Amino acid sequence: MLNRDAFFKKREDSAPRGNVNVTPALNAADPASRSPVTATAVRTETPPVAERGKSNSGSKLIVGPDIKLKGVEITDCDTLVVEGTVEASMDSRVVQIAEHGVFNGTVSIDIAEIHGCFSGELTAREQLIIHSGGRVSGKIRYGKIKIEEGGEISGDIARADGRQQRGTQPSLKAAGGSA
Repeated sequence: MLNRDAFFKKREDSAPRGNVNVTPALNAADPASRSPVTATAVRTETPPVAERGKSNSGSKLIVGPDIKLKGVEITDCDTLVVEGTVEASMDSRVVQIAEHGVFNGTVSIDIAEIHGCFSGELTAREQLIIHSGGRVSGKIRYGKIKIEEGGEISGDIARADGRQQRGTQPSLKAAGGSA
């Protein structure tokens, strides 16, 4: 028989934890063989519902600060959050690049929200949002585009349907509003 206390040290923190009694279903016919096991309940906060009425219930990959992800193909990921550096190709639903995040590569996405830097080939089928301080460069295709004051976009820029937007320039620094 293993001594549980030898393998697991007791927690000495002051935060109260909820205890849950779990009774194994093994040998359910013999009540004497059942022994309750105590597990610590962990409370997790559910993130708020994303803007535009879509929930965060799908798969989500977060590349944290100081993390570098290089030479991969990202698939079956509903939302990619980039706080570090990513060099990859991706076909998904949503990409969010944080203020200090950097993405280099090829992305085909429904919604791209850029606070940091993107360089490469970007197709935002529904919407491309470039926040102040966001920089996007390369071959850029979008359904709708919104550029906050201070946001920058440069390169080969066109609507996803192939039509050139009136007033689109090879390099654009937003002075406010949206296109």
